[in-house]
Amino acid sequence: MSHNTFGHLFRVTTFGESHGPAIGCVVDGCPPGIELTEADIQPWMEKRRPGQSKFVTQRQEPDAVKILSGVFQDERMGAQVTTGTPIGLLIENTDQRSKDYGNIRDKFRPGHADYTYDVKYGVRDYRGGGRQSARETATRVAAGAIARKVLDKLYGKITIRGALVQMGTQKINRANWSWDEGNNNPFFCPDAKAAADWEAYLEGIRKNGSSVGAIIELVAEGIPAGLGAPVYAKLDNELASALMSINAVKGVEIGDGFATAALTGEENADEMRMGADGKPVFLANHSGGILGGISTGQPIVARFAVKPTSSILSPRKTIEKSGAETDIVTKGRHDPCVGIRAVPVGEAMMACVLADQALRHRGQIG
Repeated sequence: MSHNTFGHLFRVTTFGESHGPAIGCVVDGCPPGIELTEADIQPWMEKRRPGQSKFVTQRQEPDAVKILSGVFQDERMGAQVTTGTPIGLLIENTDQRSKDYGNIRDKFRPGHADYTYDVKYGVRDYRGGGRQSARETATRVAAGAIARKVLDKLYGKITIRGALVQMGTQKINRANWSWDEGNNNPFFCPDAKAAADWEAYLEGIRKNGSSVGAIIELVAEGIPAGLGAPVYAKLDNELASALMSINAVKGVEIGDGFATAALTGEENADEMRMGADGKPVFLANHSGGILGGISTGQPIVARFAVKPTSSILSPRKTIEKSGAETDIVTKGRHDPCVGIRAVPVGEAMMACVLADQALRHRGQIG
């Protein structure tokens, strides 16, 4: 199987399956001399870790990261730092329950990648989806933690945050937006009232054995103008590609995205004035901080839509590998809204893209 690597200068290769002994990744291209320990990575893993509330899969994985290579305890610097060589990261799987999937080993889940995976490779690991499982995204979060360290080294303290702004049919009230509130509820929701409403809403979905989709919004601040390129390495192009690579993502937009189709040219224009510091000040950010594929220095804003989890208890019509028609019910431990744990994954992918673009930009300036 090819295509397990993304990035150009900041390159991430992931490996492992949902029910294998471990998953992990190799991060190549990280500059030397950046302080890095497992404790720098673990807090981000905790954001994504399963089993933390009744609204996510109850699989109990500690997701403890082990750094296998690429760092050195430098006595002169008084810290463990990156060496500039590939950084190997390992996350052991400790709570697999493969027996939960025995009844679907020869059936294809509607809306899932079971069928296409089997058609392409002729073999599929039915235990939790194998390589196609969202379990793989834990490795991306680990890589994203390193990407954040790279960006901090280059630009000072940058901020990359994500929030769940819609769950199923339920949307937040943007007038209530508080980033701090996102840490106070199990949904990464910036609207306290919406989060309270979502508890009852998702509880009903969960008890019915069903699932719903979600929309996640990402915002990166502290990124300077100039990252990206005007043709094939557009910042928004690569960001959209990275976000679309996350399991269950079916749509991505930058800035106002599809809503710009309803705007006039006057409404859509991000007008400019000169600031007191001699730098331009934008009066709006409909573009999401990217124009012509290059960052403007404004906050970079992206949203992505996640479809409902395909593994549900409601009987669905399907076929078996033999071609026989049948019904399927998927038991086991699954997220009623996989979009919840997609928030830290989206943050990580944005961090990786920005780190890669930053290193490429550094390589072309004098």
